[in-house]
Parts: sequence; structure tokens; C-alpha cells
Amino acid sequence: MADTKREIERKYESDDATLPDLTRVPGVASVHGRGVTHLDATYHDTADQRLAASSITLRRRTGGADAGWHLKFPVAPGVRDEIRAPLSDTLPDELAALVRSRVRDRELRPVVRLRSDRDVRHLLDDQDQLLAEISVDTVHAERLTGGGGEARWTEIEVELADDGDPAFLDKVEKRLRKAGVRPSSSSSKLARALAETQTARTAGYSTQEAAACPPPATAPEAAPRHKHRPRPDGTPVTAGDHVLAYVRAQRDALVELDPAVRQDVPDAVHRMRVATRRLRSTFRSFRAVLDRAATDPVAADLKWLAAELGKDRDQEVLAERLTHALGRLPADQVTGPVAERLAAWSEARHKGAHHELVAILDSRRHLTLLDTLDGLLSDPPLRKKAAARPDKVLAKAVRKDFGKLAGLVEHALELPPGTERDTALHEARKKSKRTRYAAEAAVPALGEPAEEAVKDMKSLQGLLGDHQDSVMARRTLRELAAVAHAAGESDFTYGVLHAGEAHRARAAEEALPEAWSSISRAFPF
Repeated sequence: MADTKREIERKYESDDATLPDLTRVPGVASVHGRGVTHLDATYHDTADQRLAASSITLRRRTGGADAGWHLKFPVAPGVRDEIRAPLSDTLPDELAALVRSRVRDRELRPVVRLRSDRDVRHLLDDQDQLLAEISVDTVHAERLTGGGGEARWTEIEVELADDGDPAFLDKVEKRLRKAGVRPSSSSSKLARALAETQTARTAGYSTQEAAACPPPATAPEAAPRHKHRPRPDGTPVTAGDHVLAYVRAQRDALVELDPAVRQDVPDAVHRMRVATRRLRSTFRSFRAVLDRAATDPVAADLKWLAAELGKDRDQEVLAERLTHALGRLPADQVTGPVAERLAAWSEARHKGAHHELVAILDSRRHLTLLDTLDGLLSDPPLRKKAAARPDKVLAKAVRKDFGKLAGLVEHALELPPGTERDTALHEARKKSKRTRYAAEAAVPALGEPAEEAVKDMKSLQGLLGDHQDSVMARRTLRELAAVAHAAGESDFTYGVLHAGEAHRARAAEEALPEAWSSISRAFPF
């Protein structure tokens, strides 16, 4: 069974790797030597080093107190989440699943072996509590693919104790710098090993041998092959550049959120679902930039993925909403085991939905979708207007979406309260999201007007979203009341909650005309 540890550390190097007197670091009362440990780690990656390109490391290590499989995801500079699994001969399935969105169907194989002699010291406070662990590592790196290659170096590593204050590392660094120790130029041992063994290998082997194991790719897709490219610094130039930058950001979100969704991290499903919606909306809003013949099939798969994600997310939203509403009721309005029934409903639905969702992420259709998005970015189906100035093309797309939204809102306002109006308001809500996402894509090119449009659409989306959530909550309450009644329980509280949701829906409908009038008058496009 894997467990996760937040790792906060800094790496350093010096000419002699001699440590200064660390008792002079503020807060350090003593330094205890822990001896030298021999570590032997084999790092795994694909032939094109997809994990290394994402600053992810996967290794099997023996020696030390934490021997086993380690998978590390970057969180911030110097901060990584390390997921550990027990030592075994083959990669544990649970770790393989967490890199599937990046690896897809490519083989993971050993790429680098690192053997280190680690001289460890513990920095303790006056209560003998661990503040940080500092080690001097003498490293021997060996390339296991292509023509081989070796490198050797010594580095200093400082790792903060669990639940420690990151500011303590600043104090340690200040002391190390005074002693001539400097921050490492590499983010990890693997990164340094790949760079230095690549240099050593290409210096002594043929061109064919050197090409057998290329350096890490900088992105899953190759550079776009369209005529109009961003500036060398990556700044988008044309309308096509801006749209593709937004598409790339959403593709990256789908890939990067995959492990969090599998681990059931709060809000991960919602964020992945938003990425699918942003992609679909971008393909539809900017059809003058991207050819629909190529994007429509991708949009269909994105719609499928969003629906699968929604099974879990919609239930999560409803559970939170109803639990909160129940908690606000006076005690004399709560009869029967309502909280227990609601919790059981939520847990049962979530477990089933999450299990199904993980299967979806492992499915051939989903992995093919990710490959297709990579291909679309490497060879984008650009239309003529993709080469035009972004201000005119992007503004026109936002304006067009807003026009369609206006028609939906005005139609909904003309309808009497009831199911037909509920449906119309839901359609307007979806269109407000599409308009918002188009404006988001336009922000780098259009600046403040696009930012104002995003703000207005978020406000409208919130109002319409509260109404739609009320519609779904009332439906769920009727189902739960029926189950409770059949079990011989009181259904009174479900009725009270239902009345409260109906009131919230009416309040949203009553607020909509004024809110819409204000938004439509001030809309900047």
C-alpha cells in the first residue's frame, strides 16, 4: 500500500563539500551524526523521457530506512510529493497508474542508476526535536540506455523535518552560503545525472549510439509546424498562437490532474471537468481559427469525458449543499436520521462513481484522447484567420458567444416559472461558461476588456449555477424522502429542505433581470 509524504528540501554543492559548524544556525542546539548509508537507486522512464520532461521521478531504491519504490511529483520549487510503495521486483500497479496520463502505452524501463554514499546529520533544537536532516552525498551515476555514460559528484542536501517551518531552511542556507556552499544548478539528482551522462556518453560514442536515448523532451508534443509561431520567448503573436496557448494549458491540466483524481484529492475532479469544458468551448468559439473537421471528433470525446467526471462531481456538489443546509436548520425541524441517511447516500454514490472514473482514466478511449490532443497541438488544423491579428479575431468570437447568451437569457426571462424556465436557465448557464472561457483565452491579447468580461460571466454563472443546483437538490430530496418514507422514517425534514431550495431558486430568478441588465449594458465587446 502506497503512502504520500510532502518533501521540502534544498540541494547545494561546493568545491570540497565540507559542512560548516551548523550549531551556529539559529534554533539549532546540537548536530547528531547518523552515520553513512549506501543507497542504490534505479530510475525508470520512457525512451523519450516523458517523466523527466515533467520533472517527475520514479525509482526503485535499496538501502536506508525508506527502501522501496518512490514516485515524486513537483509541487513548487524545492517541494515535492513523494509517494512510496514497498520494495518489489516490478513496478507496483498503483504507482504505474499515477503516471499513466504521461506514459500512455509507452514502456517504462530503467534509464539511470545512482549509487550514493550518504553521510547524514540531524539538526536538533533544545528539546532534541528534529528540525532538518542534512546529508553529504557522494554520487556515482550510470546511464543504462544507449551507449551508457557515467558521472560522479558530491552534493549537500537539506530536508526539512515533517511539519517543520520552511523558513528554517533559509537560516541553514545563510550559514551554508557564508561557508562558500552554493545552491545546486540541478533540481534533482536525476536531472543532473541525465545531463552529465548525456554529455559523457555523446563524447565517446557514435552518432547512432548517442541517438539511441535522446535527451528529455520539453513537452509531450513537438514544436507546432504552422507558419505563424510565437516569438522565441514564447509570447503569442497571432490569433492562432493565443488559441493554441489556451488549448495547451487545458491539455496540460488534464494530464497533470490525472494522479490527483485517482487519489481522490478534493476538487481534482471539478478542475479536470472544467479543463474538458474549456477545451470544448474553445473549439466551438474559435472555429474561425481551428478547423472543425479536426476538432469536432475531439470535442465529442471531451463531452464523453466531462459526463463521466460529472457523475462524481455533481454528487459531490449536492452532498455539500444539502449537508450545509441541514446544518443550518433548527433542531426542532430535524426529525429522523436525516444526516445519517444523507451521509450514507453520499458515501455510496461517491465510492461507486470514483471506482468507475478510475476505470475511465485507464480506458483506451481516454488515453487516445490525450494522444489526439498532443497531435492537434503539434500539427494544429489552423484556418486562414489563425494568422490574423488576435484583437479582431478573438474579440469577434467573444462578442458572438455573448450574443447567443443574450438570446438565451432573454428567452428564459419571458417564460413563466416552472420546468421549461428551469431548462432555459440551465442552457443560459452553459452558454455563460462558454463566453467566459472565450474571454479567458482572449485575456493575454485583449487585456482589461477581456478580464471584465470574465468577471461578468463568472458573476452570471454563479447566479445561474445556484439556480440549477437548487433544481438538482430538490430532485434529490424527493428521492431521499421517498426512501425514508418507505423505511418508516419521517420525511418532514426533507420537505423543509425542499422548501428552502425552492426559495433559493425563486431568489435567483428574481435577481436575474437586474443582474442581466447591468451585465448587458456594461459588456465590453
